[in-house]
Amino acid sequence: MNGRVLVACERSGVVRRAFEAQGCDAWSCDTMPADDGSNRHITGDVLDHLDDGWDLLMVAHPPCTILCNSGAKHLYLGGRKANGRNPARWAELESAAAFYRRLRDAAQIPRRAIENPVMHGHAIALVERGPVQFVHPYFFGEPFFKNTGLELIDLPRLVPTDMLTPPARGTAEHKAWSRCHREPPGPDRARRRSQTYPGIAAAMAAQWAPLIGAGEREMAA
Repeated sequence: MNGRVLVACERSGVVRRAFEAQGCDAWSCDTMPADDGSNRHITGDVLDHLDDGWDLLMVAHPPCTILCNSGAKHLYLGGRKANGRNPARWAELESAAAFYRRLRDAAQIPRRAIENPVMHGHAIALVERGPVQFVHPYFFGEPFFKNTGLELIDLPRLVPTDMLTPPARGTAEHKAWSRCHREPPGPDRARRRSQTYPGIAAAMAAQWAPLIGAGEREMAA
């Protein structure tokens, strides 16, 4: 069996199942139960499980709604900078950034991939973000737009596996590719928008699983 993989902040199981398919001892972790009812899911705070002997930490989606560029206006009262800062929202931002840093800097796990959205400047500064690779699902054969950032620690950049040609703007096909941004309002909207696409998950697992294993962990010890 390949190495042990912790997929943090995931309840869908998409990334976990992709690494399992590559022979990894893969587990997901989230404060909510697994959507697929898997017994390879930890319900709880991932910060309590970082020292459990993992070879790779894949953080599928830390609290992106507060970090993403589209949320910048909410840092100010009434959504307007002229009104001054919204103290509660800034406190949420600082908490989300601290959580991101804890996961990104979890050096007890040799290899780490932290997924993140297109961040606003305040978030980038607070998380002290390093170089980021951005990918879309259509890089991996799925006809959708979703600009997904990956801060990689001791992992190679993902190589596209099936690059599709995006449709022209204004067409019905382009609107269909923009499904992520057109999710209807509702209690599950944020969860649906943040879920990792299977093609990206499959590429992560296929390209990164061969790099990890018990042997590497023993050498590091």
